[in-house]
Amino acid sequence: MDEHGRSAPSRTNGADPLWLQAAGLIAADVRSGALAPGDRLPAERDLSVSLDISRVTLRKALAHLVARGVLTSTHGRGWFVATPAAPSEWPNRLESFTETARRQGLTPSTTAVGATVRPSTLDESERLGSTAGAPLLDLERVRLLDGVRIAVDHALVPLAAAPGIEDDDLSTGSLFAALRARGAVPHRADATIESRAADARLAELLEAAPGAPVLLLDEIVRAADGTVLLWSRVSYHGERYRLRTTFATED
Repeated sequence: MDEHGRSAPSRTNGADPLWLQAAGLIAADVRSGALAPGDRLPAERDLSVSLDISRVTLRKALAHLVARGVLTSTHGRGWFVATPAAPSEWPNRLESFTETARRQGLTPSTTAVGATVRPSTLDESERLGSTAGAPLLDLERVRLLDGVRIAVDHALVPLAAAPGIEDDDLSTGSLFAALRARGAVPHRADATIESRAADARLAELLEAAPGAPVLLLDEIVRAADGTVLLWSRVSYHGERYRLRTTFATED
C-alpha cells in the first residue's frame, strides 16, 4: 500500500491484467479527489515503483486512461488529470457564449485581451460586406466557464452596423446583448468548424501547451436583412470543450 492508501495490483490467477488493475487504481484516486483535475501525476519511475509494476505496464495503463478521458499527456511534461469538459451542447439556435453558459447552469466570465477601433483590411471588408478601410471594432477576449479558460474569442464588428458599440464596456458583458441594445439583432450565422494546433500565443491565453488541440469556430453573424453584424473566430480548448448536435432526416 502506498502513500495514497492504494494497494498494488494483484497477481493471483483470474485477476484482471496488471495494466487494467493499475488503471483502475489511478482512476479511483481521481474519483476520490486524491488526484484533482489539472494535477500532474508522479514521475513514471516513482509511479511504477509505488504500483509494483514495470514502466511498460504502467504506460499501457496510462494510455488507457487517456483514451477514456481520465488523463491527458503532454510530450516532455508528463501525465495530468484531465479537466472535465464543459457539458456544452450545440444549441441549434443562434445564441451567445454567455447565453449558452447560463442556459446550462454555468457561470461565464471574460478576460479582456484588447479592443481597438481601426480601418478594415481588404480581406476583412470582403467578409464583412463593407468597403475597404471602413472602421471596425477589433475585440479579443478570453472566455471562461466556472473560472476555467475555455476559448479565445476574436471578433470584428463593423461600426456601421452598430454605431457607438465601441463605447460599450465589453470586457465583461455579452457582445450579442450590446448589439441588440443598439438595434443590431443577430438573426442567423454561417459557421465552419475545424481543428488545429494552438500556436504559442494562443496556448498562453488558454493556459495550454503549445501545439495543444483547439477547435476553431469561424462565424459570420447577420441581421434579418442580411447585414453582417460581426465576424468572429473562436478558438476552443480541445480538452475542455465539446460541441454536440443532432442530425435527422427530413421524414
